[in-house]
Amino acid sequence: MSISRAHRERLNGHKGRVIWFTGLSGSGKSTLANALEVELHSRCMRTYLLDGDNVRLGLNRDLGFSTADRIENIRRIAEAARLMMDAGLVVITALISPFKRERAMARELIGADRFFEVHVCTPLEICEQRDVKGLYKKARAGEISNMTGIDSRYEPPDTPACRADTTATSVEDIVTHLATLVCES
Repeated sequence: MSISRAHRERLNGHKGRVIWFTGLSGSGKSTLANALEVELHSRCMRTYLLDGDNVRLGLNRDLGFSTADRIENIRRIAEAARLMMDAGLVVITALISPFKRERAMARELIGADRFFEVHVCTPLEICEQRDVKGLYKKARAGEISNMTGIDSRYEPPDTPACRADTTATSVEDIVTHLATLVCES
């Protein structure tokens, strides 16, 4: 290819990278990811948000929520994020991505120096109180299975680039901190 990532980044005025939000359903991943995208866009950075919900409407609509399907969901999103990053974009993902092994695969595929893992570490009790989609209620009633945090495990990251506690810190403060991290690296 004649045009490299470096050429695209020079044109964009910033490095391509991936900010990978992980946490339980209802933790605030999508809220933070959206607010971060708005902030980075206001700083003239070229961004794109891949949210677990919107990706499952298209690219991953053929996948369910079995362990195998969750693994394939993360693999496909990591591949798409890498391609978009190679185009020089700041790609923001908001995904439960419950398993350490798959997040490690995404980090390796993207490159550790371009992969910023953000653990939205909201406690399960708070996520259940928020339950915007009613998923926890359905899982507790036995209406759905493989609900992360209920009958499917969530493996928190050991050393994320950032831990975001939406119960103790405002969205604005978290986004300001993350935007600084992204812009300085």
